[in-house]
Amino acid sequence: MTYELQSIRLPRLTGALLRAFAKAVELPLIRGLLLANLFQTAGLPKLRKTHFTEPITPWPMYYADPSAAGAPQPIDLSAIGTARGGDIPAIADYTRAYREGTATPLDVAERFLEGWKRSDQDDPPLKAFIAVDRENLMAQAEAASRRWKEGRPLSVLDGVPVAIKDELDMTPFPTTVGTAFLGKAPAARDATVVARLRALGALLAGKANMHEIGIYPNSLNVHHGTARNPYHPDHDSGGSSSGPATAVASGLCPTSIGADGGGSIRIPAALCGLVGLKCTFGRVSEAGAAPLCWSVAHVGPLSATAEDAALTYAAIAGPDPLDPNTRHQPPVTLAGWDREDLRGVTLGVYPAWFDHGAKDVTAACREAVDRLKDRGARVVEVEIPWLEETRIAHVITILAEMAASLDQYPEHRASLGAATRLNLAIGRAFKAEDYVQAQRMRTRAMATFQKAFETVDAVLTPATAVTAPVIPAGGLAWGWSDLGAATEVMRFAFAGNLTGLPAITFPVGYNEKGLPIGLQAMGRPYDEALLLGLARISTQDRPPRVPKRFYRLLR
Repeated sequence: MTYELQSIRLPRLTGALLRAFAKAVELPLIRGLLLANLFQTAGLPKLRKTHFTEPITPWPMYYADPSAAGAPQPIDLSAIGTARGGDIPAIADYTRAYREGTATPLDVAERFLEGWKRSDQDDPPLKAFIAVDRENLMAQAEAASRRWKEGRPLSVLDGVPVAIKDELDMTPFPTTVGTAFLGKAPAARDATVVARLRALGALLAGKANMHEIGIYPNSLNVHHGTARNPYHPDHDSGGSSSGPATAVASGLCPTSIGADGGGSIRIPAALCGLVGLKCTFGRVSEAGAAPLCWSVAHVGPLSATAEDAALTYAAIAGPDPLDPNTRHQPPVTLAGWDREDLRGVTLGVYPAWFDHGAKDVTAACREAVDRLKDRGARVVEVEIPWLEETRIAHVITILAEMAASLDQYPEHRASLGAATRLNLAIGRAFKAEDYVQAQRMRTRAMATFQKAFETVDAVLTPATAVTAPVIPAGGLAWGWSDLGAATEVMRFAFAGNLTGLPAITFPVGYNEKGLPIGLQAMGRPYDEALLLGLARISTQDRPPRVPKRFYRLLR
């Protein structure tokens, strides 16, 4: 088998040139000429020429009998987290402070508002949030403080600040999806994930920033401001869940909710030194999330620690009558996730894929794999064919679905940022045959990974091929588009979205500039517990570095 994924070299466009090119590719008469070379370089003809005997798979569903494992066992949230007491507080640190009376949710809410304002007043502004409502936040905090005082908190999340990506509905806010024209009225009801967190008393801090409609894996947003990486504010925080990552990494909350259509949870989590979990397709409800890319979309947590990711996952996962795709899953479980060693666990590494990245990234990830071996894991080499075709199929699927979603707003096309318009124009240029080929490739990719999981429990790769890129000069006002760089940060992410398999990223080191490096683990359907356990063991006794821009809510 020949490893075929390649680094793609395409021009980086910024400013007026980007705007001009985006307008040009929207013209039907010249679109084909302008995109022909791009499609050739990106490998589209390769998928068009691939012969398939497989049928299409429009949804990456893994059907399970929910009753096969017996009656669902409630997960004790209070047993998941442990207070860290370090420089970067975890959920359990908030809970301990509330229980011991050294802080109240009202104190934390006030400090959040102070830190949020400072984060946007400092130079450069972090822009973690699109919207915060002081009155609503303080009302939540007052109710949570009263519950703690009376000894009847709703859960360990009661009064703990959580950021919600502005792709999900949350009252009393509108849902802009990072645009300038959507969300002109407040959401009528919470998204299911938000409602579950609210029922547990979480302090819903505000709507976190995102790349416009989530179409690109960086933190650019020309309407609401570009989110910065707290470890180095001149660098990208990754996208599209840029705000949730920036909010957690800067200390404004210990956990957040993002969405992942092509790495949009895992990429910013990795670039900002966090734990990011993309669950099995259908494990977490999409009800109340913007319907942008229906067959590759996932909602999940970006968290300061593996414990916080596990706790958030346990709080939001499970069947939802409002989302039919959630009805085919086995009971949510964290059984065995807190094991102390990895004896009996086999991890797979495809060397050609694993080592296809920057030297500092692959070196740190190799060292992390060695540490997992030291904890008892068996590591073997695996081969995963069809990665190039899988990548192309994912690009076609996500861009075609996003173009279809946004084409219902033709009157607002000109108000979209230039980078977004360019990507949507690419999505419109695909043919119906391309989309069908992509769904046939999805069937093959799912079978390919299923074969790999016959011999291994998880497949390990770096989370991204590079650390957080520098935000280009001139990119803030007009935006930027660098499809070559996007391929580098997405190299290990796309397979999880097209196949619907669960994947997690967690921090394993830093480069010479102090920018975080992450490792990714992909697992079998509904095996989130194992992935969370790998993150927990890997990050044990390895305290993270405090970012340059950090705001303390517990003192």
